[in-house]
Amino acid sequence: MMSLSTEALKKIDREVAKFPADQKQSAVMAALTIAQKEHGWLSSETMQEIAGYLGMPPIAVYEVASFYTMYNLKPVGKYKLSICTNLPCQLQGSTLCAEHAKKKLGIEYGETTADGQFTLKEGECFGACGDAPVFLVNDRDMRVKITPDKFDQMIDALKA
Repeated sequence: MMSLSTEALKKIDREVAKFPADQKQSAVMAALTIAQKEHGWLSSETMQEIAGYLGMPPIAVYEVASFYTMYNLKPVGKYKLSICTNLPCQLQGSTLCAEHAKKKLGIEYGETTADGQFTLKEGECFGACGDAPVFLVNDRDMRVKITPDKFDQMIDALKA
């Protein structure tokens, strides 16, 4: 069982302190992010621990974690590649880029390459429609105006 470190709990406490004392559950997204950063993904046990820590039902924590695509409910590769599949990105070629990515990596959405390096996921709008199509690397590094060639260059750079 993965449990949260003392350092992670201190970070969660800092987030909880931003809300009224009777609203600890308002820090659930921050707590999930902290836990995921520590473990790489969110196991059922970790979500139950967060629920207990914030005084909320485990199902409520799971509902949040399963709603947002930024949370990993199973282990992911070293690089999680999320491609926006909303209409503005589709109109600028994200469907073509996604098919190219699947072929190049040899995986489908939600899968991880055999070497554990890459996981491919569909993402919701990343708020950069003017720079479509958009990939998000590890939920933080936005890559814009991606073409199949730029995707190949991105993969080569990440492997290096």
